[in-house]
Amino acid sequence: MPQTHIATLPLRTRSGVLARLRTALLTVLTRRRARLRLGHLDAHLLRDIGLDPQEVRRECTKPFWQP
Repeated sequence: MPQTHIATLPLRTRSGVLARLRTALLTVLTRRRARLRLGHLDAHLLRDIGLDPQEVRRECTKPFWQP
């Protein structure tokens, strides 16, 4: 019976790719959540943290993939 050899990636490589993908996904979700919360702050709270409404609008309209 002939033997066949199946080439696979080492487990480390797969987990590295998955870890990077997981990190990227968590970063995107965190960024999106932060922008949504920032968009719900009122003018008084924005002044307290040193932001003006124009900066907040600009930040909240960025696509989720942009830092």
